[in-house]
Amino acid sequence: MASLLENTIRKTVTQGVNALHRFNRDRMAAPQRPNPYLSGPNRPLQREFTLAHPVVRGHIPPQLDGCYARIGPNPLVKVNPANHHWFLGDGMVHGVRLQGGQALWYRNRWIRSTQVSQALGEPPKPGPRHGSDTVNTNVMSIAGKAWALVEAGAWPVQLDEVLDTVAHDPFGGSLKGAFSAHPHLDTATGALHAICYDAADPNRLHHVVVGADGRVQREEPIAVVHGPSVHDCMITEHYVIVLDLPVTFSMARYLAGYGFPYGWNTQHRARVGLLGKNAPGRDIVWCDVDPCYVFHPSNAFENADGSVTLDVVAHPTMFDDSRIGPSAAGSKFERWRIDPKARRVERQVIDAQAQEFPRPDERFIGKPYRHAWTVQLKDDGSGEFVPDRCLIHHDLKDGSRRVHDFGPGRQVSEFVFTPRHGQATEGDGWLMGYVVDTAQLTSELIILDTQQFGGEPVAVVEIPHAIPLGFHGNWMPAV
Repeated sequence: MASLLENTIRKTVTQGVNALHRFNRDRMAAPQRPNPYLSGPNRPLQREFTLAHPVVRGHIPPQLDGCYARIGPNPLVKVNPANHHWFLGDGMVHGVRLQGGQALWYRNRWIRSTQVSQALGEPPKPGPRHGSDTVNTNVMSIAGKAWALVEAGAWPVQLDEVLDTVAHDPFGGSLKGAFSAHPHLDTATGALHAICYDAADPNRLHHVVVGADGRVQREEPIAVVHGPSVHDCMITEHYVIVLDLPVTFSMARYLAGYGFPYGWNTQHRARVGLLGKNAPGRDIVWCDVDPCYVFHPSNAFENADGSVTLDVVAHPTMFDDSRIGPSAAGSKFERWRIDPKARRVERQVIDAQAQEFPRPDERFIGKPYRHAWTVQLKDDGSGEFVPDRCLIHHDLKDGSRRVHDFGPGRQVSEFVFTPRHGQATEGDGWLMGYVVDTAQLTSELIILDTQQFGGEPVAVVEIPHAIPLGFHGNWMPAV
């Protein structure tokens, strides 16, 4: 009887909290300036395009047979600019299919959430839902299929070979809880590892492992407090690395009507956890770190003395002032030494330039590595998260730093690496990503040869409209 009463009270309180959130959300006053995540380089596209054989300058390497795809928010359903957060827009994937030295097509497609399908006058896509079904943060190949991913609760969305939504799919029913936008491949086993959180469960994270067959093998709970936002993780030979940092659920922001109710929490302990890949969650070793926030690690590896090296882009704070998007002020590329004996993390700055979206040669995830590439951010005092015109190469062996400058009026998205061939040495291959010309309002898929990083692109695929700045993508080889 007590349990029934407690559940009734909890349900009533939750309904009241949600009602107050909706009341304040719908009555929030218009902002005094345009929402930067609905205008300028983030202006949403209003339609889907199918462009056959787009113009190519240069020569696409004939070895590239597959699709480069990247995803990001692109609101279709009308939103309130006063409280619209960049992270919450309807997902849209942009892809270019390369084969035989040609660009066969460019396509952009909304991920069919229930509200997107309704707005387009289409029947809803099949598959179960888990809370929100807006998926907008990463797109990658898992077990030979293309998937769109997001964090905080919504289940993955399977895409077909031309990037249309097939179904909302918790990996054939094998996923019970939330997933992540950033699973990492263990090349020794073929399994993907992720640290996942559910916005509705503030007291637990889960270490989720998806096998090479695309089915979940493990959903191990890890106890936390305050409901931390854990965007990414990293793995080594023996560990999964958990980033429990001071961005947590904010009831005050939720009650005020904001859709992304996470903020900087000075009362939350900043710590990094080392969890054995097969260990129970209670065995995690927590190591204190100076307060900061990390969206994206680059890589990690174990050292002979038992410590772990972790390279990250670290932000001094995050979501402390803005309610609608991240801040770029002060981000640095850093190397962390995690000492499980002292239970402490030492931080060393590799590069103090504001930057984000670190990507390595992912054949070396979890191992000692040499090369990483990041996107330079504008550091103009505005505090807004806006990519600049440069891609940065970090040589972590000799400490050098090289820059590819795409020129005035250009904005660079995340670039990804693909090797020249299966046995290529680390970092020998191509980098590809979208670059936007803000004056012409056009875009390009640019392919760089890493051996001529500062030189002219080997190929440029022209796209006659501006692709909004987005989040993450990958090269998905044809199968």
